Amino acid sequence: MISAVVVWCEELNVGNSQVIGIDLGGTAIKLGRFRQDGTCSQSLTVATPQPATPEAVFLVMVDAIAQIDPDNETIAIGVGTPGPADAQGRIAQIAINLPQWENVPLADWLETKTNKPTVIENDANCAGIAEAWLGAGRHYQNFIMLTLGTGVGGAIFLDGKLFVGHRGAAGELGLITLQPDGPMCKSGNSGSLEQYTSIKAIRRLTGKEPAELGMLAQAGNPQALQFWQEYGQNLGIGLTSLIYVLTPQAIVLGGGVSASHEFFLPTLKAEIEKRVMPTSRADLQILPAQLGNSAGMVGAARLAWEKFGNS
Repeated sequence: MISAVVVWCEELNVGNSQVIGIDLGGTAIKLGRFRQDGTCSQSLTVATPQPATPEAVFLVMVDAIAQIDPDNETIAIGVGTPGPADAQGRIAQIAINLPQWENVPLADWLETKTNKPTVIENDANCAGIAEAWLGAGRHYQNFIMLTLGTGVGGAIFLDGKLFVGHRGAAGELGLITLQPDGPMCKSGNSGSLEQYTSIKAIRRLTGKEPAELGMLAQAGNPQALQFWQEYGQNLGIGLTSLIYVLTPQAIVLGGGVSASHEFFLPTLKAEIEKRVMPTSRADLQILPAQLGNSAGMVGAARLAWEKFGNS
């Protein structure tokens, strides 16, 4: 029996069509039932199996779908996976922090088992889609989002549309190089931005969790405050390259680390002001994400509505 946490968001109205949005993470799989306006009628969290091989994750996901939709009322499924999907939204090409995830036909598997049309997308792109729809990015046509979590993901929006490149793998913003001789990344890069700004990096550098460092900083701990200042500098340096290339209107920062943004935003902004010409950062807004841990499944649901809602 799979242990799960179920949250009823509001009384279910079975007269309205709904889709399922799924956010696959390394430790938890979050699912929600969503109406077309983004209203959540029910959400569910189950533990990600360990090791999180494709077959094991698929079985847990199918069981969780049956729990959240026992009467088979939903019309489609959207899934966010921790790595790039192909341009058609069918195949999880790779997930560098999950074992054996390479060219996994997850959409086909789920459609065969559930008989529901399914689309998949990178989880950071899903979070960005959610913020563009209902969150901090909704007022901007051109913005980027970074998800500062176990790894560092990214999403790029140009002229109001998600940019994924010609094969679906664009927007891996956490994998750009920050220090050429830095720690190895599972991507094969050395010294990527992720190696200095992710939760894993914070653990490696400090031996502490981001939430603990946030509480210490709140209490005025000098070491914690110094850490967050250096964190903001590193993130600002990484963002400098992205700003010069994309000149976004806004940068949205999500993921668990962003909860401590008040301690690192000042040095992040100072670094950008020092390194980026005013013409490339005019009116740039740097904002915390608004949808929290639900962003991934909200964005996955939005994808399902866009692709299948009128079919």
